[in-house]
Amino acid sequence: MKTNYQIRYASNPADAKSYDTDRLRKEFLIETLFVKNEVNLVYSMIDRMIVGGALPVGEALPLESIDPLKAPHFLHRRELGIFNVGAGTGVVKVGDQTFELEYKEALYLGAGDREVVFESKDADKPAKFYFNSLVAHKTCPDKKITKQDAVCVEMGSLEGSNHRNINKMIVNQVLETCQLQMGMTELAPGSVWNTMPPHIHSRRMEAYFYFEVPQDQAVCHFMGDPKETRHIWMQGDQAVLSPEWSIHSAAATSNYTFIWGMGGENLDYGDQDFFKSTDLK
Repeated sequence: MKTNYQIRYASNPADAKSYDTDRLRKEFLIETLFVKNEVNLVYSMIDRMIVGGALPVGEALPLESIDPLKAPHFLHRRELGIFNVGAGTGVVKVGDQTFELEYKEALYLGAGDREVVFESKDADKPAKFYFNSLVAHKTCPDKKITKQDAVCVEMGSLEGSNHRNINKMIVNQVLETCQLQMGMTELAPGSVWNTMPPHIHSRRMEAYFYFEVPQDQAVCHFMGDPKETRHIWMQGDQAVLSPEWSIHSAAATSNYTFIWGMGGENLDYGDQDFFKSTDLK
C-alpha cells in the first residue's frame, strides 16, 4: 500500500481573481482520490480540512498519520467522516471495533489515538472510501449512519432542473460532532443544478465530492466571489475545495450525486448569506 499527500494553502479572494484555468485547478480541484491500494490525501490550510480517498483491493489500507500532522495517529487531534462510494461492501476497523459500510453509508469517528484500517469485503467488488477530517478539540462517540438515520429534505423541482434529495447524515441533528458536518445530495433524472440560490458562509469552508457522474459526462462547478465567479470542469470521483469567501454550486451534463463536507466556526447548516441568481457575475 501507499499513502500520498499534498498540502494546499489558503488563497486570498483578491488574488484568486487573477488565476488562469491551470492555477484555479491546481489550487482547488482534487483530481485523483482513488488509486488501487493507495490512500490519497489533500491537507488544505482552509480550516485545516483533509480530503481523502482509499481504494483497498485485496489489501488492508491503514490510515497513516502524515508528517504535517506531527501526531502518533491520524485521529490524535482529529475527527473523521467516511462514506463508502464503491460498488462493494467496505470494512473499517477502528481500534477493536469493526464497521461494515454498504454503498452510500457513512461512518463518523471521533478524536482519539486508534488505528484506522480500510478493507473491501470482496476484491472483485471493492469499496471506495471518501472521507473528510477536521481538527477536533473534544472527542465525540463513533457512529455509523445510514440514509434511514439521516435528516432528509426534498427540494427543488424538475421544472427548475434542481429536483434533489438532501441527506444530512453527519450533522448535529443526527449525532454529536466537534465541527465536522457532512451529507449527500442526490439529483433526480432530468435535474442538473445544485446549491441554488447561490450563497456563501464566511463562518466555515466546504468541500464537494461528485460521483455517480456517467463516464462520458461532466460537471461544471462554479466558485468565487458572487460578483466575480469562476468555473472548474470536473469528472466523476473528483472533489473541489470551497473557501469561506466563495460560492459553491454546479450544473452538469447529467444528473449526479455529491457529498458535501463543512468545517469552521459553527454547526448551523442554515447559516448562509444568500444572493439572487440574477446578481451573479
